[in-house]
Amino acid sequence: MSGMRGDPSARTSYLAWQVTHVMGARLERALRSLGLTTAQHNALQHLVWTPGSSAAEIARRTGFTPQSMGTAVNDLVGRGLLVRREDPSDRRTVPLAITDKGAELAARARDVVGRLDSEALAVLTPAERSAVHALLYRMLAELNPAALPPTDSRGPASGAKASHSALPAR
Repeated sequence: MSGMRGDPSARTSYLAWQVTHVMGARLERALRSLGLTTAQHNALQHLVWTPGSSAAEIARRTGFTPQSMGTAVNDLVGRGLLVRREDPSDRRTVPLAITDKGAELAARARDVVGRLDSEALAVLTPAERSAVHALLYRMLAELNPAALPPTDSRGPASGAKASHSALPAR
């Protein structure tokens, strides 16, 4: 990368952090209007993708601390958006299920995130959007593959592509 010596914008990691920070702040404001935090949003979306996940699994996938995710899940359970299921074969892991009310809120949140994506990506051409998406997907698959929803052998071009665009920034 070229640029002035010491210019942080010459570093991809700096640019990625800045974009993440701005998008995260926008996402937090938008989700607040739905009564959700980003951790709660992550929990709902991951349970849509992978029903039966535990709070610990969701925390690993999303990069939230287990404590933050536990707090988020407890609140969602208290609001009737998630339920805990007992697993007689594994008493240490408590699978979660999304309720109809939770699924409706998750869908509304996906719409909000879709609008945010559209606004942020409006500066790019369709080909640039595809390229950025593919590159970010590839980086995430390397850095934290658990963050991506399950895919079939076709990879990100399968049904997961549309779903993981709803992954919020923290």
